[in-house]
Amino acid sequence: MKRNHISGTILIIIFLVAASSFSGQAQMVNEVAKKRVTIGVGMFNDIWFDIPAGIKTRTINQGFQAFAMYNVPFGKSNFGFAIGLGFRANNLYGNFLVKDTSNVTYFDRIPDSINYKRSKLAMPWLELPIEFKFKSKSKIAVGIGFKIAYLLPAHTKFVGDNYIDGTTEKLRVKFREVKNLEQFSYGPTFRIGYRWFQINAYYSISKLFTKGNGPQMYPLTIGFLLMPF
Repeated sequence: MKRNHISGTILIIIFLVAASSFSGQAQMVNEVAKKRVTIGVGMFNDIWFDIPAGIKTRTINQGFQAFAMYNVPFGKSNFGFAIGLGFRANNLYGNFLVKDTSNVTYFDRIPDSINYKRSKLAMPWLELPIEFKFKSKSKIAVGIGFKIAYLLPAHTKFVGDNYIDGTTEKLRVKFREVKNLEQFSYGPTFRIGYRWFQINAYYSISKLFTKGNGPQMYPLTIGFLLMPF
């Protein structure tokens, strides 16, 4: 019994030492990951330019974004470089229906006689952001970069009167095929903030539709990010 008690005590001590060592290593890994990896989520609003005549967009075109970036510091300085992967969901709301004819996509204005709650064009993107960044000892952060995004399947959504039959019967439809959208979005980015709260902006150089096949609209995106680490 005494021998078993001693053996059990030794096993407990070995377990505690191993657990302490693993905990220390995990903490070191967490600290390294915290410095090397940045994760952010946020909301934004799109301000659209070159909107076709007769078409009105909503003042608030809210969207969602999330990303993870790997940071490469420049030595022991406050400057660094980051590259990552992200997701962005744009929503363009307005008094239009998206239609196409003869390989041209256009916005057809919804008549005033039709009551509707919502009509939008939704565009999800898979993003590749790069950024040069600065973070002071007082936790003020600034980032200037560029990103390119690939368009995932887009769709339109309408909620309102039945414009197809011309009745007041409520209609809720979603069309998943939107033609002639640009497959890539790209442009410069900027962000500034303190600790985990950031204000960011993105200016799209690319247009909404391919040239000659739809409205040459483009957005200025302004939003906020929460970056806990």
